[in-house]
Amino acid sequence: MLQERLGINDDIVFRSFDAQIIGPIRAFICYNSGLVGQAMIHEHILKPLMEVGNNERRAPDTSINQLSLALSQILNASSVREIRTIEEATNEILSGQTALFLDGFDSALSIETRDVEHRPISEPATEAVVRGPREGFTEMIELNTALIRRKITNPDLVFEKMTLGSKTKTKIRLAYMKGIADPDLVAEVKTRLSRISPNSVLESGYLEQLIEDHPFTIFPTIGNSERPDSVAMKLLEGKVAILCDGTPFVLIVPHFFVESLHVSEDYYMRPYIANFVILLRYIALLLTVYTPALYVSLTSYHQGMIPTILLTTIAATEERVPFPVILEVILIGVAFELIREAGIRMPRPIGSAMTIVGALIIGEAAVQAGLVSAPMVINMAVTGISGILIPALNSVVLFTRIFLLLLAGGLGFYGILIGSLIIVSHICSLQSFGYPYLSPIAPFRSKGWNNTFMRIPIRLKKKWLRQGR
Repeated sequence: MLQERLGINDDIVFRSFDAQIIGPIRAFICYNSGLVGQAMIHEHILKPLMEVGNNERRAPDTSINQLSLALSQILNASSVREIRTIEEATNEILSGQTALFLDGFDSALSIETRDVEHRPISEPATEAVVRGPREGFTEMIELNTALIRRKITNPDLVFEKMTLGSKTKTKIRLAYMKGIADPDLVAEVKTRLSRISPNSVLESGYLEQLIEDHPFTIFPTIGNSERPDSVAMKLLEGKVAILCDGTPFVLIVPHFFVESLHVSEDYYMRPYIANFVILLRYIALLLTVYTPALYVSLTSYHQGMIPTILLTTIAATEERVPFPVILEVILIGVAFELIREAGIRMPRPIGSAMTIVGALIIGEAAVQAGLVSAPMVINMAVTGISGILIPALNSVVLFTRIFLLLLAGGLGFYGILIGSLIIVSHICSLQSFGYPYLSPIAPFRSKGWNNTFMRIPIRLKKKWLRQGR
């Protein structure tokens, strides 16, 4: 039955032998050779079961259940459990366990023998820090839960097991702090996960798209992180984390807009340095979104607001360019995005060099050829550098920048004002698992402002909370 279900595969091994349990009995084991440790199978299963005479001394009573004996006394594996269906046996074998079958019994044993090669713990590439832990999640969900457990050694930290994907049978872990996390939030996360029925779950991004509140918005209403310290921090705030086997990205719900402008390192630095860096990120967000639109509106509709000397310089450089200003912005913006994407996808040593050299060469060549003006190159350079400061909002700033740019090209400052009102209204309408996405700004909640635009010193935090501010 197992051979019919698993098919003819080189990595599925069947091993028959005579088990010595109160006399010889026919037995066989089945395992996936690529997911198990061969030495573990030999030492913890085959050797104890095949030693003649050793097992009889353990149980002279011949009426004892042989399967119970193998489970309790003979096998010395770390985890052994009884399974009763072929479906269970198949799932256990394909997930790296070894199934032991004894002749004459309608149940089998699933024995822990998994030993999979995995990527070692290293610093996350997407969330590098100057000060803070250098460890990041890996693709092994068991190792990821251990990394979180090492940060929070508290019995209130709960990991609940789930399996999703009718084809992939992907292991999922739901993590939260009992007594801190809202029970309604935990129940809502469980409900949404149990409601979906995907064929495959290969990355946590699958789950994010299936359980988010607003699937058609550009704003991320579910957070993610590769850092155990960031996830531990969010769990202690009462949030819920969703771990997915096969990916180092852990989902965090609920997620608020202001959290995209904060990193875990803000809490490891002295408060005045952290507050300065947080302020820089807010300034960078405004620059990367509004700079192209403001440049187009000023040069096309509101020239009187530009100082005369600067206006003369811009007019002299724009005179050589055959395209309108808005088309200039679009051309150089597309070139910048192409260079950025190429730098990401290419091998890291080549990609970083190509990004810098490509930007310099293309920018200089475009100015010399008269395709774009020098002020436009400076404008887009400021826009691009500012966007790098907030990687969590890359897709958001790209689409909002284009939206405001088109409105500015048609209506000037009025277009920027209308576009800003539309964007802010849209953000205010969003929710993340029932919580307002723009919290604590809208609706206004004074208690949450202590870490929104600035971080108060840690020694004052408890006093702040006691006073209910």
